[in-house]
Amino acid sequence: MGILDSFRLDGEVAVVTGAGKGIGRAIAIGLAQAGADVAIASRTQSDLDAVAEEIRALGRRALPLATDATDMNALEQLAQRTVAELGKLTIWVNNAGGIPDGTPRYLTRTSEENFDAQIDLNLKAVWMGATVAAKVMNEGGGSIVNISSRSAFGPQVKNGPYGAAKAAVNSLTTTMAWEVAPNVRVNAVAPGPVPTENFDDCMGTDTDEKREQLLKHIGIPMQRYGKPEDIAAAVVYMASPAASWVTGQCLYVTGGR
Repeated sequence: MGILDSFRLDGEVAVVTGAGKGIGRAIAIGLAQAGADVAIASRTQSDLDAVAEEIRALGRRALPLATDATDMNALEQLAQRTVAELGKLTIWVNNAGGIPDGTPRYLTRTSEENFDAQIDLNLKAVWMGATVAAKVMNEGGGSIVNISSRSAFGPQVKNGPYGAAKAAVNSLTTTMAWEVAPNVRVNAVAPGPVPTENFDDCMGTDTDEKREQLLKHIGIPMQRYGKPEDIAAAVVYMASPAASWVTGQCLYVTGGR
């Protein structure tokens, strides 16, 4: 196998949560471009149907399943249907996440209800998805990729609950990698600022001018925001044979920040 061949995913079957738009959509399409068939999950069926058409246009199979990523039973059904309809499950990407109501908060000014919502979506959903995937992959092997965040590193003023949840995702990733080795690899990818719909809602960057002002304030060495495809490329690497000796790691894709 040549070095470039080791990045291929031909014959693999992936699940991507939060795949209806933004980074999740790019990850699902990236995996398909690398050769995988993809089961895509999010809450909105119409978004999934549109992404499924893009995947099928690449010559890969797509299985769009409306799924609540914070519901263990729903995730188990997602895994079961993937195996039943696509034949197996070898890659699982826990991408669903974000700030549920689009409002960043100080830790000390967050209600218990809002804190629980952040933890459920950004940490508990990752734990549930990884647990479900590991059970299915146990004998045949596979790769789990958790989407973390640059916010996991350092203090996150005005965004404490989200940062805490993503820091916990990194800890979960390293521990689970030990628990399920050697058959299953578990890694994380931590994006920096990527102007998705949820990002714009949270940061108030609903115009190009506001995005440029924020970019100057953040100070990214690469002098641009990330693109969803930047994150997709990192996920393809982590899921591929090229990363066969990589587990328990978090790859920060942040433009140097």
